[in-house]
Amino acid sequence: MHFHPQIKLFPPSAGKGLPVWLAALALLAFLAACEGSGTDKGQPNTRGDAQSASPEHGGRIVMATLGEPTNLIPPLSTDSASHEVASLMYVSPLRYDKNIQIEPYAAKSFEILDGGRHFRFELRDDIRWFDGTPLTAEDVEFTYRFMIDPKTPTAYAGDFLAIKEFRRTGKYTFEVWYEKPFARAVATWAQDILPRHALEGEDPANTRLARDPMGAGPYKLKQWVENQRVVLEANPDYFEGKPFIDEVVYRSVTDQTTQFLELKAGNLDYVGLTPPQYLFQTSGPDWDDKYRKYKYLASSYAYVAWNLEHPLFREKAVRQAMAHAISKQEIIKGALMGLGEPTIGHFKPDSWAYNRDIKDYAYDPGRALMLLASQGWTRRTPTGPLEKDGRPFAFTIITNQGNEQRIKACAIIQNQLARIGIQVKVRTIEWATFIKEFVNQRRFEAVLLAWSIPQDPDAFDVWHSSKIKAPGLNFVGYANPEADSLLEEGRAMLEPALRKPVYDRFQVVVHEDQPYCFLFTPYALPILTARIHGVDPAPAGISWNFTRWWIPRSQQKARLSQ
Repeated sequence: MHFHPQIKLFPPSAGKGLPVWLAALALLAFLAACEGSGTDKGQPNTRGDAQSASPEHGGRIVMATLGEPTNLIPPLSTDSASHEVASLMYVSPLRYDKNIQIEPYAAKSFEILDGGRHFRFELRDDIRWFDGTPLTAEDVEFTYRFMIDPKTPTAYAGDFLAIKEFRRTGKYTFEVWYEKPFARAVATWAQDILPRHALEGEDPANTRLARDPMGAGPYKLKQWVENQRVVLEANPDYFEGKPFIDEVVYRSVTDQTTQFLELKAGNLDYVGLTPPQYLFQTSGPDWDDKYRKYKYLASSYAYVAWNLEHPLFREKAVRQAMAHAISKQEIIKGALMGLGEPTIGHFKPDSWAYNRDIKDYAYDPGRALMLLASQGWTRRTPTGPLEKDGRPFAFTIITNQGNEQRIKACAIIQNQLARIGIQVKVRTIEWATFIKEFVNQRRFEAVLLAWSIPQDPDAFDVWHSSKIKAPGLNFVGYANPEADSLLEEGRAMLEPALRKPVYDRFQVVVHEDQPYCFLFTPYALPILTARIHGVDPAPAGISWNFTRWWIPRSQQKARLSQ
């Protein structure tokens, strides 16, 4: 789970011959993904393009990003910009395939034994780090110990702390044991392997590898010009074969309107469209000829998070009042032009884990005022400010710069709350500063943000009370013993049929507590220039085979403005 500066696509990191419980989970994930990940049939160019022409090596693809990476050592960053770039630079024992099923990646094979308590892995022997050093089980062991070290400032230690014993059994083999079945055990091994020989002895909080990473993936860092671009170059020694596209450029363009203008000018190949751009500004023969665009339900959700340590938001009744005072449909219509679905919890609305029986808080300003009155907040006049002990109900919502939908959503919420006398200011902040100085430091009253949603429904890292302390992801300070117990129970189960009622109840508890006002899951609206070939839409999205994308030699040209 990572913070989103905007909705983007991610190359997935995913077996064959899986036990029944895992196969069932993969099937459920596949069916859920199929519901929302098809291309938009209303657009002429939203087809996959398995052309008969042979792929050619060379060229560069230039993609826009609102925020540049903060750290290219994956466990040490929580922002999606960092993870998107790093996903092309590292490898993991397992990964998700195009149908969101687990398969070996750096592992040559793996076995799940003893009902999910024992895992046995054999790594491939032909993987090399960027400097030519072989990737071995020593690196996996180092990664495990790095993750469980209390000195490592990571938000993702939980999966590795669940391991009872790790044992390296050979140069390329290792085994792990769990005290009890652990639902995220398989997903744990779809996380990136770190280089022992490069990172051992380094201070994680102050290492050059954060900006000059040592990976073993399909691309390696060529250039990083701060606040301008990150350039990756194809790794000729990548064990699955050198990627077809030679260079991948992430350009920092901190405004979606500017991104669109740069796309039209030919300076970008791949951006995420805003709803108005998708609906009204990218249609017609010229667009159909030069671009391909896609539409599917994103694996993310937007929310307003309340700082539960702030006096305004400590009481559940106040947070419930906020839910009644905010119209999600009005936000979806006004900020997304209808291209989104309302949500009530942490899971994707079309996933098996989502609780469809929960009745959402109706938009009801009168009910909101009644709940606030129960906490001492009243209006002296029907149109006056909401006050308590002579103090107005006033706060600031912060969000990141450049994301039009979020800024519009904040403005709509500001207007909706003003209807009941609540004074809201909106402040937008540059992405890196927004995360580092405000969200991570808990310096906010309310924040509008988005989470990416992983394939497994385990929500421990975001919602368990043990994750309140930095660098944990429970940055609002949510603590509920029943929620904690349910999260612990859910991750100790393997069968989706058994996990479902646990997560249903968890969603009920969080829905009642309202630490977030869950807003919507948007539609991802990516657009690519037609010179990019090899795109194959699948349940995992369009980027699952990114290393097989290619550009015809006649269209390979340097498109980046230096």
